[in-house]
Amino acid sequence: MVYIELLNAIEERRSVHNFQPREIDSAILKEIFYYGSYAPSHYMKEPWNVKVYQCKGKNRFVENILASYRRLGMIPDDDGPKALRVAESMRSFLLQIPHHVVIHYEREEDAIRNEEEYSAVCAFIQNAQLAAWEYGVGMLWTVTPYMHDPIFLREIGLDAEKDKIVAVMQVGYPERIPQDKGRTAITEKLQFINN
Repeated sequence: MVYIELLNAIEERRSVHNFQPREIDSAILKEIFYYGSYAPSHYMKEPWNVKVYQCKGKNRFVENILASYRRLGMIPDDDGPKALRVAESMRSFLLQIPHHVVIHYEREEDAIRNEEEYSAVCAFIQNAQLAAWEYGVGMLWTVTPYMHDPIFLREIGLDAEKDKIVAVMQVGYPERIPQDKGRTAITEKLQFINN
């Protein structure tokens, strides 16, 4: 039996860049990540961990992002007018996002095992995005430079030596849904090898 709703969610889900100002109830976020947790996981290790920054919790998180951008040279590290304008613009943009969700796991020393764990977390994220879409919630999966800043990790309670951030999700109710940009025909990327 084909589940049309699931197939529609896969086809219709979009990365959302603009969010309504209202927050999502914690019970709905728990449901979304509950469904995320049904991702395939090698040896049932379920390596994903989730930190949701919202309400006043966003303020310190955003300040840590801005501090990291200064360290990385993405914002001038001075108090000049340009640096202040750039920082305030970024701060305003980031604080308008209802929820910032850090998804991370503990690295494995063995390279193959580590790749398995990373892949499982990616599957968790995609499941969560599909579940969110069913709840009318939009997500944007971001990979940003501050995720690789050891000081940033320490400031949010992680250890850069053992913890790996896979994504920082921007989460909220969509202000608008982006148009379908289409996909490359799968026949251009699919091979059947019979011999």
